[in-house]
Amino acid sequence: MKRNLVDGEWLPAADALENRSPADVSDLVGLYARGSSEDVDRAAAAARAALPDWAATSPQQRADILDRVGAALLARADEIGRLLAREEGKSLAEAKGETLRAAQIFRFFAGEALRVSGDALASVRPDVSVDVSREPVGVVGLITPWNFPIAIPAWKTAPALAYGNTVILKPAEQTPASAHVLAEILADAGIPKGVFNLVMGQGSVVGEAIVGHPSIDAISFTGSVPVGRRLAVEAARGLKKVQLEMGGKNPMVVLNDADLEIAVQACLSGAFFSTGQRCTASSRLIVEAGIHDAFVDRISECADALCIGNPLDPTTQIGPVVSRPQLDSNLRYVDVARDEGAEVVGGEELGGATEGFYQRPALFLNARNDMRSSREEIFGPCASVIKVGDFDEAVAVANDTEFGLSSGICTSNLKFARAFRQSSEAGMVMVNLPTAGVDYHVPFGGRKGSSYGQREQGRYAAEFYTSVKTAYEFAG
Repeated sequence: MKRNLVDGEWLPAADALENRSPADVSDLVGLYARGSSEDVDRAAAAARAALPDWAATSPQQRADILDRVGAALLARADEIGRLLAREEGKSLAEAKGETLRAAQIFRFFAGEALRVSGDALASVRPDVSVDVSREPVGVVGLITPWNFPIAIPAWKTAPALAYGNTVILKPAEQTPASAHVLAEILADAGIPKGVFNLVMGQGSVVGEAIVGHPSIDAISFTGSVPVGRRLAVEAARGLKKVQLEMGGKNPMVVLNDADLEIAVQACLSGAFFSTGQRCTASSRLIVEAGIHDAFVDRISECADALCIGNPLDPTTQIGPVVSRPQLDSNLRYVDVARDEGAEVVGGEELGGATEGFYQRPALFLNARNDMRSSREEIFGPCASVIKVGDFDEAVAVANDTEFGLSSGICTSNLKFARAFRQSSEAGMVMVNLPTAGVDYHVPFGGRKGSSYGQREQGRYAAEFYTSVKTAYEFAG
């Protein structure tokens, strides 16, 4: 059984979780410790005890450790990518790409550890100087989802450590293997005991214990909106700093003047790659009337041609859904869309050579923006196609959602592209690109019900993982 890492020691648990591949349920990836609230207590005590020394550590030492982690991820990208594909189900190419992204994130924040800046300001009073500096926020609890099981732990853990915080990581129950490998690499890289702790287990046990623990100063969470909202309320009781990345119902607008092939490929990638299991997925395709029919014909043809199969097969483009409950949820939404009056193309469960959770990508044609299937996040390979009359209607429909993570537009008109960038109520806007797929050195996050708190990634991560101190000195 793979164990939890607490205070520099690999500790067993009373219970174990079976980690099976969604591509082939007979493939046992491994047995992983299912931690308890007592494990969180031990991890929190260790992180609190380690905090003063780690916060005072030379930024060069922190940078060196993070750089070693990045180098190890690069060196083991093939191995880790294969493990990730087995446990999460995304294609081998996507899984390896995600591992490489995790390596890039650690290397980026190795550099950021050396670039923590402040300000020296003149006071309004004579003979007084003012210095503004950044310090670690403290002990940070990181709760990560299953859809990017090594990249998201990386983009939370790397900045937390770079800025001198200590960490407790709880990965999703469905994907403990990738996080466990990351913990092994951190330990091998020389992270001091107690600075990084891994506690695997149920969200209702380990997650809740982290959120409510009095020794934990801040929580960074990526997951569903309902869980995020409950977490925020509980964290507020302890006056914890909170960062939430939650859902999306992201629009991709296709105008009459768009290059049809660029638009179709952007929508195909955004809606269906990673099996649609991305909070940035293009789940609403808002298409202007003049190009609508040609767009529907072409994207239907391309979606039908996608290679769906075992993620370890190098020809596979779309792997399985992550679990039986998630597949069942997706199929219910297919029924909802049909009952609401949409014409459903695809969307059915697929059989295969192995017992897994496969689904054909679904297009909901003749959809309206007021349908449940167009308003609620499905988190699967399903996209509504909504016809609109003109650019203004497209913008109104795109913004008519409780979410605001990512949006996109396909157009060859610079005026429309600029107008959409300005009017889109989303944290990230793409022009002639998929709504999913972002760089690691720039801020990530949304508006409305998609995000709460400071942005993730890039130098903007310092806003969450540090606390600002203003110091005055009289030199008279």
